[in-house]
Amino acid sequence: MKSKTLLAICLACFSFGAALPARAADAPDIEMTWMSIANWYFKIGDLRIILDGYVSRVPGPPFFYAPKSFPNDQYAYTRAGAPVDMASVTKVRDAMLGGAKLDYLLSGHSHFDHSWDTPAWSKLTGAMMIGGQSSCYQAAAQGVAPAQCRAVSGGEKIDLGHGVTMRVVRFNHSGDTSNPIQHFARELYDPPVPDATGGLRAGVGEDYPNGGGGRAYLFTVDRPGAKLSFFVQTSASAFDLDKDIHVDGVNYGAPLANLAAAMADAGLKSVDVWIGTGGAPVAKLIVPVIRPKVYLPSHWDGLFNPFWPGMPFPFKDDALTAYLNAEKVALMPQQQYFDSYRLDARGVSMKPNGEVKKKLGFTEVQRFSKAVLDTTRMAASTSSGDDCGEGVFNPAMSLSVFADSRPRWDTRAVLPSVKSAAAFRTWVCSR
Repeated sequence: MKSKTLLAICLACFSFGAALPARAADAPDIEMTWMSIANWYFKIGDLRIILDGYVSRVPGPPFFYAPKSFPNDQYAYTRAGAPVDMASVTKVRDAMLGGAKLDYLLSGHSHFDHSWDTPAWSKLTGAMMIGGQSSCYQAAAQGVAPAQCRAVSGGEKIDLGHGVTMRVVRFNHSGDTSNPIQHFARELYDPPVPDATGGLRAGVGEDYPNGGGGRAYLFTVDRPGAKLSFFVQTSASAFDLDKDIHVDGVNYGAPLANLAAAMADAGLKSVDVWIGTGGAPVAKLIVPVIRPKVYLPSHWDGLFNPFWPGMPFPFKDDALTAYLNAEKVALMPQQQYFDSYRLDARGVSMKPNGEVKKKLGFTEVQRFSKAVLDTTRMAASTSSGDDCGEGVFNPAMSLSVFADSRPRWDTRAVLPSVKSAAAFRTWVCSR
């Protein structure tokens, strides 16, 4: 069995494109905009980057279903192919970018709720994709030229121009042995084949495996006399965050060790911002490695809530909040899709983004019904986030669980039949 441990390899440096943009003379601030789920837009001076960019919404269960052998692998298979909502992607592009150039697209990992629309963004904008091999195969299946997607395995050190360096960190995915198809690292070996309608199969056991684990990204931005930094990952599991990732006989190292190696290579003892998932169990493992000053939550708003009504419920995670408070890490949760943050030498602050929100039909701050607010006081809203794999539900919760005025969230006829936390999790994640 061949073996290759990335920690033993020098971080390679790649340059994408014929010539890199010159570093901005005025030391750019960093703008970070949350677009829902694990989708982010980063603007660093004139450099523009989108992470994932999943705007389409693949239908939830029963469109997805689990095999009898692994009933907790509820996203393993689908009943048909599904399309990309190109009209919605185009609308978001126009509102957010206008006529500005998008430089890079990053894929956090290759599950449908991350890489489904990334190729569409690449085709619309001409931007280079960077992600795992599976994400590049998925892009090829959607008509993206092979030269427009750079496959990375972890350990790469990439000069993006503008004084920005990005280090790729091989990571794991949420879950454990109870949902092995979703959790354990697996890559595609060839581009998937679209069906007669042009659709792909979104199941994690079909065309959208996790891509051999995630690709997390550590950014550093050079400024006169200082360096700004942020780390972003799109999934994680405390179950084996300290265990080596093996794919087809190749050892890609343990996520925590990979992260520590990237921090050392960057000369960092702490980061300014961590854009993170996984709740308190993951935070207790990652915070000692990166010592973030600010935590921006990500991938906490579920998988199947429709995009256009905006944020489905408020952020609430008491265990995570208590841990971050004890570690003196500032938590800055979102109030609406397309909330924007500014990172500069003074720290992190909210940045008004009302013009973009207005173009997309979003209110500045999301308004919730009393039922949603009452329910959020009883349960962590993050229970139905992060791939619906973590969190604990109270099956005796009020009949108004995550219910608002929309008919799709009317639980009164359904919830009395839900008898267990696992069944309740499946029900909420399928809305």
